[in-house]
Amino acid sequence: MSSTEHAAARFAGIEDWPTADLASALLETQLAAVSAATSAQAALAQAIDAAAERLAQGGRLIYLGAGTSGRLAVLDAAELPPTFNWPAERAIALMAGGPGAVVNAVEGAEDSVTEAPAALKALTLTALDVVIGVAASGRTPYVRAGLAAAKAIGALTLSVTNAPEAPLAAEADIALTAATGAEIIAGSTRMKAGTAQKVLLNCLSTGIMIRLGYVYRGRMVEMRPTNVKLHARAVAMIADLTGENTEAAEKALQAGGDIKTAVAMLLLTLDAKAATARLTATGGKLSAALKD
Repeated sequence: MSSTEHAAARFAGIEDWPTADLASALLETQLAAVSAATSAQAALAQAIDAAAERLAQGGRLIYLGAGTSGRLAVLDAAELPPTFNWPAERAIALMAGGPGAVVNAVEGAEDSVTEAPAALKALTLTALDVVIGVAASGRTPYVRAGLAAAKAIGALTLSVTNAPEAPLAAEADIALTAATGAEIIAGSTRMKAGTAQKVLLNCLSTGIMIRLGYVYRGRMVEMRPTNVKLHARAVAMIADLTGENTEAAEKALQAGGDIKTAVAMLLLTLDAKAATARLTATGGKLSAALKD
């Protein structure tokens, strides 16, 4: 039995506790989950650099998960395109039981050892891809089989687990482990384990985007101004980063077509074509494009 399945003696009889004490205990476990995630700091840094190196060459982020872990993986993948303008076809979440299992549980899907390898084969996996297996216990057959198939092809394999004894951690190239231990409700890994997984996935994908140049001075400079609110945010961002007024920022955005080009135009006194060429030469990294 995985440590995530154990019953915590401290919470025996919790159903009879006063509600104030119950609420305090629930919140306390969430803080413990975040604390547990910090133990993966060294592995997180290693994973960010290794993944960014592959993705810079055109690889994809591919997540594998079942149940709660799978849903958290789907969420992380889904948030990359709107946050960083990361191509949706390069952020893929494979869920045990298929897309429908995100909303409705598919019993027994996590036990399949053929579904994930078949799905990866259909994606024509390559050695440039980064495959992230997410499983609280680190024993889920679906995830382990998928990670093994990815490793055989030469893709970078990462694991996000909550049990130090997890087989998945030993099988991945880099293991991110947050040892959250027994849950307040035995086996309910949507609690501490899920929170710690969300923390690690957030930090991993955000760190990768920063390393790839999708962030400049703490701003989402890859954001696409696709509606009125985002357009206003883009203009304000350009003005703030360049010290220009909003009129100049608006004009540069219209001419350059995106935030990074507009910033380069204003700070380097270039036209849109020259600013674009400068960014292309640095792999789209604004900080590098602005250097002499």
